[in-house]
Amino acid sequence: MADRPNDDANVGTVTSLFRERRQKIRTGMGGPEKIDRLHNRGSYTVRERIDHFLDPDSFVELGTFARSERPEDSGKTPGDGKIGGYGTVDGRTVWVGGDDLTVLRGSSSVVGGKKKSRMLQQAVEHGHPFVFFGETGGARIPDTLGSEGFLKVTPSVDVHRRNRSIPMATAILGNSFGGASFHGAFSDFVVQLRGSCMAVTSPRVVEIATSEKVSFEDLGGVGVHEKITGMIDRTAETEDEAFQMIRDFLSYLPSNAWELPPEHDWPEPAPVDEGIYDLVPMRRTRAYDMRKVLRYLSDDDSIFELKPRFGGSVITALSRLGGKTVGFVASQPMHYAGALTPDSCDKITSFICLCDAFNIPIVFLQDVPGFMVGTKVEHDRLLSRAIMLVEALSICRVPRISLVFRKAFGLAFFAMGGTNMGSEVVATWPSAELSFMDPDVGVNVVHGGRLAEAEDAAAERAALIEQWTEDTDPYGGAGIFGIDEIIDPAETRRWLQSQVRRVRCKPKPWGEPNPLAYWPTCY
Repeated sequence: MADRPNDDANVGTVTSLFRERRQKIRTGMGGPEKIDRLHNRGSYTVRERIDHFLDPDSFVELGTFARSERPEDSGKTPGDGKIGGYGTVDGRTVWVGGDDLTVLRGSSSVVGGKKKSRMLQQAVEHGHPFVFFGETGGARIPDTLGSEGFLKVTPSVDVHRRNRSIPMATAILGNSFGGASFHGAFSDFVVQLRGSCMAVTSPRVVEIATSEKVSFEDLGGVGVHEKITGMIDRTAETEDEAFQMIRDFLSYLPSNAWELPPEHDWPEPAPVDEGIYDLVPMRRTRAYDMRKVLRYLSDDDSIFELKPRFGGSVITALSRLGGKTVGFVASQPMHYAGALTPDSCDKITSFICLCDAFNIPIVFLQDVPGFMVGTKVEHDRLLSRAIMLVEALSICRVPRISLVFRKAFGLAFFAMGGTNMGSEVVATWPSAELSFMDPDVGVNVVHGGRLAEAEDAAAERAALIEQWTEDTDPYGGAGIFGIDEIIDPAETRRWLQSQVRRVRCKPKPWGEPNPLAYWPTCY
């Protein structure tokens, strides 16, 4: 017993030294001058990013004392370029990690890679979302040179085997090459900060390898990814805006594929509401903004849109109807009159996979003139992308509701959840037109040559179009029960809410993926 005071003193000293060392690592990071450099450019450190993203004081770090396995770098690589752990977002557990730009530019290395893989493995095993903040110069050199170094930084099997079991989101907050970009491509949701670059390799490497000189923006800026590649879902102007976008995205989703999304209370809508007549012109050739319609139909007059500047003839958005999360797939007549293009097909396919993985019913709102025609879309693989969309729709298992506003022509009607495509209900407005093709186009195709020679060609053509138009009204389709119901437009909001409440998503048993969970996150 006489030795106990000395033992306690030793323990106290060890504990004090431990706390001092931990504090130095977490606050000092890669050095004060590097932290100042980030702050001077208006950026947060990775630990500050994590704190701003998570609920206050909820972060629990993993791997604080990790460092480079190379002896010459062990003293100057606290955390080894990757920082992470878990905390809460709106009270729900979320794993979060990021590149530490203060340590060798957040480059990817052996120990840092182990930390990242460990975090993802824990998130998947226990069913929690995983969020990553990317800004890295790529693989660390010379660590990864030579066969020994190269074979120590193999791709993580865990990220490949996630199978959409948990939501995964990435924020690209600075120039990111290699690992961070790859992580973004694997994710369900990607937001990119304006002014950053996301690419496989840097402009300097491109120039050395190909002699091509290209800017960061032209190589992988937001203009490239939001319009051309579709690799990002949203663009943020500030880091805080990026954090909020991810929080909003997660608010619509369950924590994992075996749970249902959170529900919210919402009052019953009026049985009849004619406000929609102010938003949708009855003449089918007039354009209107479908975003206004979606906001009008949604519980809180808001939608969370994904890929708003890619495949613009279709809108894909998360929202709530009657307190339940839904995924909207809606024609956008403001772009190409709502015709489906190769990009819009990819956009819908990606969104269907997201909804199917996380038990979110899909609501299709159709006002579609068909698929875009021409050599460009054919050369852009419209055929294969359209069939890929139809295949994904056929495999999808979550409930689907399809409503035609003014028109739906050709295969596009079926590609957006039409008859015999697995939808729980297919309905139309009374003024809707359904046919293999637009009546105006059909008359020209069938009767064009003969009408051109007739003296009263204009009158005869108008009569034929009128007759064809009568044949395309939905009552014929409803008569043979190819359409489930024709609804009053003023009852649209109430009807949709009742349908969403009626259908049931049934999560599969724990560990059993949904059918589209195996579908690639990018293709």
